[in-house]
Amino acid sequence: MKPIPLQLVTVKLDNGQQGIFVGSPIFASQNDMQGSQVSEIWFSDVRDLPDQLKLEELMQLVREQLNHCQKSLH
Repeated sequence: MKPIPLQLVTVKLDNGQQGIFVGSPIFASQNDMQGSQVSEIWFSDVRDLPDQLKLEELMQLVREQLNHCQKSLH
């Protein structure tokens, strides 16, 4: 089975609430992060997914969402 790189991003709000987001890593290594700053953050709609969804299926949904976002930006 081929490994899939994943990264967790935790966002904490001033009111104490927090969310954890799973996705493909932006940087290949810690060194790639040097000099990089976040310029924008976008959130997709909330989607209900089956609780028995396989990781490969989840990543395919993520890729489809990314493709949709990139097409709507151009």
